[in-house]
Amino acid sequence: MTQAANQAANQAANQAANQERSTFRACFAVAEFRVLFGSQLLLVLGDTVKMLAFSVLVYARTGSPGLAALAYMIGFLPQVAGGMLLLSLADRWRPRALMVAGDLLRVVTCLVLGIGGLGDLPIGVMLALVFAAGVPAPLFSAARAAVLPDVLAGDAYVLGRAVFTTTSAGAQVAGLAVGGGLLVVTGPHGALLITAALSLGSAALTRWGLRDRPARSPRPTRSTRQARSTRHARSTRDTGAVRTTLRVNRALLADRAVRGLLLAGWLPPMLSVGAEAVYVPYLTGEGSAWGAGVVLAAAAAGMGVGEFSVGRFAAPAARERLTLPLALLLGAPLLGFAARPGVAGAAALAFLAAAGLAYNLGLQRRFLDTVPEAARGQAFGLQTSGLMTAQALGAAAVGAVAELVPAHLAIALSGCGVIAVVLALRGDLRGDLRGDPRGGRSGRVSPPYGPGGGGEDARPSPAEPAA
Repeated sequence: MTQAANQAANQAANQAANQERSTFRACFAVAEFRVLFGSQLLLVLGDTVKMLAFSVLVYARTGSPGLAALAYMIGFLPQVAGGMLLLSLADRWRPRALMVAGDLLRVVTCLVLGIGGLGDLPIGVMLALVFAAGVPAPLFSAARAAVLPDVLAGDAYVLGRAVFTTTSAGAQVAGLAVGGGLLVVTGPHGALLITAALSLGSAALTRWGLRDRPARSPRPTRSTRQARSTRHARSTRDTGAVRTTLRVNRALLADRAVRGLLLAGWLPPMLSVGAEAVYVPYLTGEGSAWGAGVVLAAAAAGMGVGEFSVGRFAAPAARERLTLPLALLLGAPLLGFAARPGVAGAAALAFLAAAGLAYNLGLQRRFLDTVPEAARGQAFGLQTSGLMTAQALGAAAVGAVAELVPAHLAIALSGCGVIAVVLALRGDLRGDLRGDPRGGRSGRVSPPYGPGGGGEDARPSPAEPAA
């Protein structure tokens, strides 16, 4: 059977499986999914406690609110660089080894911070350590995201993603609560050592609970590169991790269907999450600073309820039909902030708006079907790092608007922006690009996704399997 026939048969089988409705119970019946779930829970709990404890440690030693805020966010800042320059390694390395390496890096980081914070280790050195450890973080999350479709097939994969999203939101809230308790009992140094233990537990769970899978896009051997040197002179120059990452990122973004799905996943949350960044100044200005926590908690609850409800009660086809209206729900409730609601009203509006994030469930299967398997890890990493960047830019943009107009109007304007973006992307949200007749799944002609790719000359043949 030819490669094209194999791909067509696999796609037909996937489409049939995607229409069979799964359940959360079926997801947890898979042993490897339970391993991924447990390690993800430990990871999010540990990272949340680590950020809180490190921020408190820096403030205790410096008395600087600015440095404390920098300590809380500094691990996220370098992830953009890792997402832009290193993501190809997520497909070149074995995923289990990559995930374990990420956990062990967190162990070392937390140990140095916890033990070094007791001594004279300079704050600048600790900040630099957290910054450096954040650079490869997108690789580890990309490897985890790319393994999930191997563990769960069809509709179960979509529900598995919903479980991960809901768990991450709940674990962040729990991590802040647990972290606060640990800081009282053990202090920031002890809390950091406990997070090291959580990361070590995640590493052990992943190492002995997850099957060792091969890399999706193995690094070309020296003999392979020499054999291709005459026919693919460019490939011998472009096999480095940075060059491959940049090339594959360009190829993914040049692919119309992939780009549309990425933008559909990035832009609506960009402004809706940006609005959340203004809840604190809005409610503080209204004399209800305590209400900011209530409203933010309501938003987290709305996200969890939305993901669970749509995942549990909507069939696969219904989820895709709901993508557009749910995306509009991200922005519509925010318009109500124009009326300057109190804490209760703001919490209700935030809950409804965050529930709209469940629109992403209707995009997950299409994104998985659209990206090439050889670049799956990098595609998921690009999706995640792009979303984080978009949310940071959205928070900055809505915050800047709040400098020009009252905070409640800035939130309402962000709702208008969400609605405008969703309407502009309605074709991608509805899946209008599926079945594009111009070539393949998304209208592309063999982009250079492989480690030494270079256009049509790099297409795999029966004698030269895809890398």
